[in-house]
Order: sequence, then C-alpha cells, then structure tokens
Amino acid sequence: MEKGGHTYIMSNKYRTTLYIGVNADIYERIFQHKTGSGSVFTSRYKLTDLVYFEEFNFIEDAIAREKQLKRWHRDWKMNLIKEMNPDLVDLAEDWFTEDEISFHMQLLKKLK
Repeated sequence: MEKGGHTYIMSNKYRTTLYIGVNADIYERIFQHKTGSGSVFTSRYKLTDLVYFEEFNFIEDAIAREKQLKRWHRDWKMNLIKEMNPDLVDLAEDWFTEDEISFHMQLLKKLK
C-alpha cells in the first residue's frame, strides 16, 4: 500500500534562509527540525519554523513537488509561501510545547 507525504518549507526567525523537504510523517519531521535533529543544514541555520506545506496522497508526488520547488527562484518560493501564509508565521508554532522541545534537546545532548 502506498503512503502519502508532505512537501514542506522551513525557515529561520528572520526568513533569510529556506529549506525544502519531504516526509511521510510531517509532525515527527517538524519536531526533529525544531529540536535540531532534523538535518545538519537546518540545525546550522536554525531553520525551525514551518512556513509552508502541501499534503499528497502519494509520497512520489510529494517527492516530485520537492524537486520542482528546489529548482524555483527564491522569489517564486516566497510568493508561493505568502499565498498560504501571508504573515510568514510558524505554522507549527503550537504543535509542540516548549517543554517537549527542551526535554528532547537535553536528551540529545546527553546521548552525544
């Protein structure tokens, strides 16, 4: 059975850097990004804010969309984001508590 997926865009506090990703479990993946365990790139540039996402019935469609968006100019990406999220807020701001994020980050430090 095929599984759906999401294409998403993360950004930093000042919206100066964008990261485009794809995943079957967006909640788990965003949690990873927010705790610094999502990827080296997102951790290095503090890309913890979800500013855009799309849901697909098939993961292959999400992957194709990710590849398409990665080829776009920054202005095109920002226009797309602003269509869904005009104020560029963190769409996942209330998905996790600060305590959940903090606890996970402390646990990761202990494991290193």
